[in-house]
Amino acid sequence: MLREFKRSQKLMGNAFEITVVDKNATSANHHIDAAIEEIRRIERLLTTFNDESQTNLINRNAGLQPVKVDAEIFDLIERSIRISKITDGYFDISYGGIDKNFWNFNREMTELPDRELIKNHLKLVNYQNIILNQADQTIFLKKKGMRIGFGGIGKGYAAEMAKRLLQKRGIISGIVNASGDLTTWGNQTNGKPWTVGIADPDNSKQPFSYMNITDMAIATSGNYEKFVVINGKKYSHTINPKTGMPISGVKSVTVFCPNAEIADAMATPVSIMGIEAALNMVNQINHLECVIIDDHNNVYSSQNINLK
Repeated sequence: MLREFKRSQKLMGNAFEITVVDKNATSANHHIDAAIEEIRRIERLLTTFNDESQTNLINRNAGLQPVKVDAEIFDLIERSIRISKITDGYFDISYGGIDKNFWNFNREMTELPDRELIKNHLKLVNYQNIILNQADQTIFLKKKGMRIGFGGIGKGYAAEMAKRLLQKRGIISGIVNASGDLTTWGNQTNGKPWTVGIADPDNSKQPFSYMNITDMAIATSGNYEKFVVINGKKYSHTINPKTGMPISGVKSVTVFCPNAEIADAMATPVSIMGIEAALNMVNQINHLECVIIDDHNNVYSSQNINLK
């Protein structure tokens, strides 16, 4: 008899919840343990909080020398740069240190950061200055002070890899949920597709719409959870890598894609680049869909979306 087994765990600074459909608790727990270990492995690889991580090694050698990295990191950086090209630089992993330096969204912030300071830091943000050498498997950041970080793609990558590991282990159905960025495969125990709610930005407890999905990942980006209000204006925690300033005008973005890594990476640029440009871009990419809600609660969606 198949049942759903769930476990929540704090990983990568986020609340992950792993659901597997399996015959018994013992076997389900083994599978979930393995998935958690896989996410921890990726966290060790990508973190900037550990001096020994390859990400830190790349950053420490910015402007000095190329760093040899694991194939996995090399490939992830290569895919990140591809996404930068597609999104015209609105997704950029070389955005490394900026938001931490200037924007603190714990509501204690009372004034905007110095524009000049931001401008100087922005000179270091440019994915075209991440030099990949396939032959040596090295990464080189061209300018001193440059930093990369996987905040925009790491969670999705980890969810995708955990899903693949569970599938390899014979789990035919499940969900890996990384704080609302989730990937699903197979069906519920009753044979029906998984149902997900799309959060209403004004009332995050209350979905404004439902979708039935299977073999699909969803990522959301919204300013309704983290923001500061300065001089009566709301600034969301999503920063435009081209200006160093938070975005305004868009309340929430939900991106659908079979691959969790791509869904995660696309949620930010879609919320930054302007509604028309974003819909244009999404409509040109196969298997990618989105829903955007603006500050006036207007709902925009890409061509193939059917909201319930």
